[in-house]
Amino acid sequence: MARTKTKFKPKKVKKSFPIWLIVTGIGLVLVAIWALVSSGGPDKAEIEVTGAPKLKVEQDYYDYGDLKLGGASVRTVVKVTNVGDQPLRFKEAPYIEVLEGC
Repeated sequence: MARTKTKFKPKKVKKSFPIWLIVTGIGLVLVAIWALVSSGGPDKAEIEVTGAPKLKVEQDYYDYGDLKLGGASVRTVVKVTNVGDQPLRFKEAPYIEVLEGC
């Protein structure tokens, strides 16, 4: 019997897209959707005026007691909300007046 030489060719392995990459992508999309849904967006105010914008300030008056000139600085956060059903647009920077009490 004659011996025949056979060459074994290595099997070609199909390169497939890594499954871990697909799972990671799906996970990131789910986390992004969850973050958008759970944040709830900004607080929406009840509409008090229809057909026009209206600005409402949470607190009109702030009393800091007696303060000395050049003393400790005071910072205040003023929350304003549009309670109208139309967009509120400022033509110039809002003006806040600081008054000295008696």
